[in-house]
Amino acid sequence: MEKLIITASICGAEVLKSHNPAVPYTVEEIAREAKSAYDAGASIIHLHVREDDGTPTQSKERFKVCIDAIKKICPDVIIQPSTGGAVGMSNDERLQPIELLPEMATLDCGTCNFGGDEIFLNTENTIIEFARRMAEKNIKPEIEVFDKGMVDAAKRFYKKGILSAPMHFDFVLGVNGGMSAEPRDLIYMAESIPEGSTWTAVGIGKAQFSIAAMAIILGGHVRVGFEDNVYLEKGVLAKSNGELVAKVVRLAKELGREIATPEEARQILSIKK
Repeated sequence: MEKLIITASICGAEVLKSHNPAVPYTVEEIAREAKSAYDAGASIIHLHVREDDGTPTQSKERFKVCIDAIKKICPDVIIQPSTGGAVGMSNDERLQPIELLPEMATLDCGTCNFGGDEIFLNTENTIIEFARRMAEKNIKPEIEVFDKGMVDAAKRFYKKGILSAPMHFDFVLGVNGGMSAEPRDLIYMAESIPEGSTWTAVGIGKAQFSIAAMAIILGGHVRVGFEDNVYLEKGVLAKSNGELVAKVVRLAKELGREIATPEEARQILSIKK
């Protein structure tokens, strides 16, 4: 079985210090959390950025200073900016970080209800435009999917030449409005993608480590981090993203998977640095 790629989603757009005081907002805090995850074994940093007061932003300038700060202390880590941003942002606003030419960026392949009146909107034209802009800049898209229909959408876009093989999927399980995070759901999703594709799995909240263990067993890859869950175990807040990554490393060791370095992750994902 190939080595395990661990992605750390270190802050997200909406989780707050009121949920966990270690959630990073400032440039220094974001760099600190990226380093903690990298030192523990993460080869990819899934990056949202915040203003100092915690307000989510897709500002290219803010992304640049955060990326520069991370690269200064983790020079070989893969940084994967989010183009999801936060609910309500325009397409142009969401796409700002790809102007910095990252190796990877996220590409959400469908619309999802996030609870209450919040709708994470991704029309087909939005997806096509995001995919085209990434391809022009030779950025590897991580295809984020919240249910099976989004996998099917990605497959349609591949047949139309909008997406290229090998595709890399991120199964985000357990969000409001998306697929639940039961073992059967992960198996179903993993069996639904085209042959030759790679995949990462995310379990939201209490499902983080059960989904991580399943992904390790099934030969997929794992994402953990404060964006998705702030607890190390029931009732115990994680002190850092590094603690969450370290728990996955322990699970992987028990289950017989070695951890990929950033360079090995690039080879597995067919990323040209």
